[in-house]
Amino acid sequence: MSASTLPRLGIDDLRRLGADRNTPASASRCTVCASLACPGWESLSATFDRAGLRRIGTLRDPEIDDPSVREHHPRGTHAWSPDAPIALAFFPYNRCEVWQCAACARPFLRYTEYGGYYEDERIRELDPGLLDDAPLDA
Repeated sequence: MSASTLPRLGIDDLRRLGADRNTPASASRCTVCASLACPGWESLSATFDRAGLRRIGTLRDPEIDDPSVREHHPRGTHAWSPDAPIALAFFPYNRCEVWQCAACARPFLRYTEYGGYYEDERIRELDPGLLDDAPLDA
């Protein structure tokens, strides 16, 4: 599935994907995704078998050529904080794709950080309790 054919998901879609998280995240991991302990953004290990994840959607608005790099941290968190809000209008969520474990359907957010001389695939488990629908222009 190419990026252009991915369905665009919104905050309600993410809430539904995370609705079955009534147990701690560690209890919902299967053998395929157990090594992904990523409550906050983490680099995706080069040794992780990416075939264990399937891409199911995107958060990127196709109408916006260059999404904002502004971040949203109203409670003093930072980009790597495990309790940082998942605010879809803000970076890096506005550049994310949504993935699920192919075995247990545990949902994840992924994006690629492009530096001057590197690319870093980053991943974060979707925690619906951290979803924040703050608008970018607020």
